[in-house]
Amino acid sequence: MANHALTMLSAALLAASAVACGSARRSEPLIGEKTSPNAQIALGEQVFDRECSQCHPGGEGGLGPALNNKPAPQWAIRFQVRHGLGAMPRFSEREISDEQLSAVTTYMVWLRRQRR
Repeated sequence: MANHALTMLSAALLAASAVACGSARRSEPLIGEKTSPNAQIALGEQVFDRECSQCHPGGEGGLGPALNNKPAPQWAIRFQVRHGLGAMPRFSEREISDEQLSAVTTYMVWLRRQRR
């Protein structure tokens, strides 16, 4: 009986710690209206919505992992997009131009800051 209670307590603590380890920013709503402060961020949002949001809706987890809680530098994001790692496909310059990719990475950094 004591072993069963100890097992149940251990399982409950393990489940609680798994839930508590998630990112607090993962699904917090934006405060106020989301407006792009400049043309580059607006372009980044447009390209992100067209090319990325199917797997990362609004930067959240979906088919792909959440991006809003990953403080990857812009060069790492560009590398991931161009080369594709894991399940993520690569995007060539014909699919996303260098200018568009720069705008997407700027948008992603801006979006992360909005969710703090």
